[in-house]
Amino acid sequence: MRMTSLTAAIVTFSLAVFPAARAVARGASANPQGTSPKGPLSPPSAQANRPSTTSQEAAQQEPPQAANPIQVQTTVVNVFATVRDRKNGIVPDLTKEDFKVYEDGVEQKVTFFSKQVDMPLSLGILMDTSGSMLQILNAEQDAASRFVEEVMHKKDEAMVMTFDLDVNLLADFSQDVALITKAIRRATVNAAGPVITPGTVPQNTPMGTNLYDAVYLACHDELAGEAGRKALVMLTDAEDNGSKMTENEAIEAAQRADSAIHILLITDPGATQGYGAGVASKMAQETGGRVVNVHNEKSLEKAFDVISEELRSQYILGYSSTNTNHDGTFRKIKVEINRPDMKVLARKGYYAPSK
Repeated sequence: MRMTSLTAAIVTFSLAVFPAARAVARGASANPQGTSPKGPLSPPSAQANRPSTTSQEAAQQEPPQAANPIQVQTTVVNVFATVRDRKNGIVPDLTKEDFKVYEDGVEQKVTFFSKQVDMPLSLGILMDTSGSMLQILNAEQDAASRFVEEVMHKKDEAMVMTFDLDVNLLADFSQDVALITKAIRRATVNAAGPVITPGTVPQNTPMGTNLYDAVYLACHDELAGEAGRKALVMLTDAEDNGSKMTENEAIEAAQRADSAIHILLITDPGATQGYGAGVASKMAQETGGRVVNVHNEKSLEKAFDVISEELRSQYILGYSSTNTNHDGTFRKIKVEINRPDMKVLARKGYYAPSK
């Protein structure tokens, strides 16, 4: 058991050629046995840590370079896409020629295509355990446990987090379905603490639901060290009134970790403006995920079925970016289908590697 802490150091993610091997080294925050860590996860400090080695020292440590070396740097990008027809049914029979992929408005040549998703899945289950979830938590646990049992295949792995006044990692990444379901069952509602009224400015002390912190921690601390397909599945009313991180910082962490955010939105008619459906929609759209509205226990089961279908019905489009600059900038991706009345779900972009 352990506590996971964050740093706000700038992390650059390299995009590897498909299929990528699952990352082995996960750093100090990893728990390869999948045991339950102790205590809340900590949000990052306001100021990023500086590198301990100066540029001059780093240069002295590098081996001598051959004269006039030939260097070829290519950014290979994998885009996972789900396509549905006008009746919202999955379209399973598309070919490479049916797709067009654009990066910053420039068409890219798709060099890899597959509609058989055998790449291992790293799945994060994030459960809102704030007071507003009290009446539906048991149903969440039942549906989430069944979802994990159905969606996880051999070599897949999952982890479980809860968030309310703080963020807790109940189970680190594990391929053991029984361990993951036990962690889901351990989730409890934390309704303690002061009541937050709409419009209250978040303070430095725990004040309310830390949704953005949970997404940031899940992506930055956990999913960033994984390779292959990555997704977060969140059960929440999508209200945040206590995080240190912002919505945009949470989305950026997901984009840098190359992870889609799927949200099972527990509908709250009284949600304050700027939260609820608007937040859920933005987080999902920017990362290539989906929002499914949940009104009751029956619709919760159906919502999990939709997400399960999404994860098991993806096309993979791989291309070598025509932009060879390693400048760390965000590059927009657009995927088009040349068949009528079809909608494609794919991520909106990625961060290029830095020099």
